Amino acid sequence: MRWQVNSEEPLYTDPWLDIRVADVELPDGRHLDHRLIRTAPGAGAVVTDDQCRVLMIWRHRFITDTWGWEIPIGKIDDGEGPMTAAARETEEETGWRPGPLRALLRIQPTNGISDSVHHIFRADSATYTGPPTEAWEAERVEWVPLADIRELVGKGDIVSGTSMAALLYVLTEP
Repeated sequence: MRWQVNSEEPLYTDPWLDIRVADVELPDGRHLDHRLIRTAPGAGAVVTDDQCRVLMIWRHRFITDTWGWEIPIGKIDDGEGPMTAAARETEEETGWRPGPLRALLRIQPTNGISDSVHHIFRADSATYTGPPTEAWEAERVEWVPLADIRELVGKGDIVSGTSMAALLYVLTEP
């Protein structure tokens, strides 16, 4: 059932996005043109505290015109490791520097159309360093009770696939 990629041609490329069309051969020999998106990897963190709360940002996503809670996540810069990027993104977006990070998940949220990969880490503490340096990222930053996560997912207040997968995974940890 493996599809064979015979070629890829760029349709549009900029520093954030590489949209391509691939000539793909299906197992039965048929060919199709499949669009795909190549992106730089991202990194984020699920940061919890000693009160069983998780650090979240409430933000608007203009593409879907929706509001929702998300974990802090962003692009890994050239020459930067995923863990370093997760710590940087968390502090930039929330104003909180995460404590020691450990690997949690590696997620491919849209693998039917994109090679996007998100490296998610976990921290059990954070230190407040001041207001977010990228205040445009979120309407507000809050510590949300972990006990509320399932309800927030059910209400549609958490719709980001990466945030949802990471948070629900944390809820299953012993």
